[in-house]
Amino acid sequence: MTHGLPHGPESGERHFDVGQLTRVEGEGSLTLRVRDGAVIEAHLGIFEAPRYFERLVVGRTPDEVIDIVARICGICPVAYQMSAVHAFETLFEVQIDPAVRALRRLFYCGEWIESHALHVYLLHAPDFLGYPSAIELARDQREVVERALAMKRTGNALVAKLGARPIHPLTVRVGGFSRVPARDELLALQPALHAALLTAQSTVDFVGSLSAPGFEREPKLVALRHPGEYPMNDGRIVSNDGLDIAIDAWRDAFAEDQVAWSNALQARTTAGEVYLLGPAARVTLNADRLHPLAAAALTRLGKQALIRRNPYWSIAARAVELVHATAEAIEIIDAYQRPDRAFTPWQPRAGEAGWATEAPRGLLFHHYEIDDRGLVASAQIVPPTSQNQAAIEADLTSFAPSVLGLPHAEATLRLEQLIRSYDPCISCATHFLDLRIEPADR
Repeated sequence: MTHGLPHGPESGERHFDVGQLTRVEGEGSLTLRVRDGAVIEAHLGIFEAPRYFERLVVGRTPDEVIDIVARICGICPVAYQMSAVHAFETLFEVQIDPAVRALRRLFYCGEWIESHALHVYLLHAPDFLGYPSAIELARDQREVVERALAMKRTGNALVAKLGARPIHPLTVRVGGFSRVPARDELLALQPALHAALLTAQSTVDFVGSLSAPGFEREPKLVALRHPGEYPMNDGRIVSNDGLDIAIDAWRDAFAEDQVAWSNALQARTTAGEVYLLGPAARVTLNADRLHPLAAAALTRLGKQALIRRNPYWSIAARAVELVHATAEAIEIIDAYQRPDRAFTPWQPRAGEAGWATEAPRGLLFHHYEIDDRGLVASAQIVPPTSQNQAAIEADLTSFAPSVLGLPHAEATLRLEQLIRSYDPCISCATHFLDLRIEPADR
């Protein structure tokens, strides 16, 4: 439902209310208040009822928690499991086998492949190509959609091989996995991965041919950074303006707050700054850690500055990460030797620990307190989308005045593209918003 609420010519103020947003995980709304051509209020309201996962895990064992948090998201369950398992292993001082660590990166590669392929081709590319959805795109450019589906199947197959199923995996546990694959099982995935790598490289060229709106700003970008790897499961939390903290110190630099228009908490720095997570932040802060094939693709693309400054070009960062994830997956499998045991035994102890990993959409932070029975006493789970909410609102505020004078359809497309560029926990709905711009004197 979409409607405009004029406040009369004497105030020079207009309201633009989008009552139902889709392609976000859950239910939300968008409200814009415009006065004399400037946006004075931009609210991304999330009104879905709270899901209570942070309460559901209280009283549970760490391994139970890992299974529960996988249900938070159907697109990135691996991310929720990885942030949780690393937090517990830090507290319990568990040393995992190097081969298990490699498998966890491979697990994450599968999730990045399926998530990025879905977003680049099926959710975001139709905006650039002038189609209302991937269904219409498939009618005219079938091969584009077929590429996306093939890549997504490859990512899903990788997640399923390690996690026993592609959605809400079952095998992750503290200390490793309940089962690890034989070398031959992983080698069987290589033909599909090599094909996916070729598709990922062509995806970079495909994305480079697109045209994006000319909106630029200099955001505060935050991501993990590892001394020798492109960040996935560990590293330090850094920013483009000098932040550099231990991975478990998230709560020293950032804080969640409740806003009146949203059931979802929003996060800012402790100084009140908005910040941006996700592929654009990772590529900007870790370009020197990309796989050589991905680094070459980024150079060929030639849009490093735009990836940093223009949110619409996050699609290019995702394309580059598709190359990285497929290339790294191939190399991990080539080097893989099955470990002697699937997991390292461990003993619980009381205490608290936090950890963050890089979900497809950005930094995902977990913090747990464990009581003397080895059960969770409290939990904090901070998804990347909740951390990006304030940045989305800030960008809407800056960008909206430039489209208020455009025809209805074009203004709608530009605002849809802006929101969708953040990949904010997607749904399968066709339209993101249906914007109506009404004159203030009507």
